[in-house]
Amino acid sequence: MSVNKVETAVEKLMYACRWILAPVYLGLSLALLSLCIKFFQEIYHFLPHILEIDESTLVLNLLSLIDLTLVGSLIVIVMFSGYENFVSRMDIGEDTEKLDWLGSHDYGSLKMKVAASIVAISSIHLLKIFMNVQDTDNDKLMWYVLIHLTLVISALFMGYLDKMSRH
Repeated sequence: MSVNKVETAVEKLMYACRWILAPVYLGLSLALLSLCIKFFQEIYHFLPHILEIDESTLVLNLLSLIDLTLVGSLIVIVMFSGYENFVSRMDIGEDTEKLDWLGSHDYGSLKMKVAASIVAISSIHLLKIFMNVQDTDNDKLMWYVLIHLTLVISALFMGYLDKMSRH
């Protein structure tokens, strides 16, 4: 067997191995389902007490729901964009509703969406902590802020590098 045939066989095998990721992306749908269950569990716990809770507690509960929603959106973005970028194009029928952004995200834009989502999720967590700042130690508060700032700076730096690499 010639070197060319071995090389071709190895390349075909490597390319076919991308399908190993397909069950991983499918598994993210189970993560999405568990997030949905947790979302409605949170609603179930706080809705019966809606007339009894104060405004601050209501805002904290709503921020938790928004946080779960953002994580769910992030899972969908990673699930669909990752599958399309690394495994195969999604063959969705013409009569099926299609998400506008589906098929338009390359790896760089996927990276930026994930980074922006992580910063948004971190912002909500930090806002929840600030709403109960009296219950948080100063050293823990400092670490929360530093971690959040690190995420923000990392996302900005990634965006800058992505912009530079496209030119």
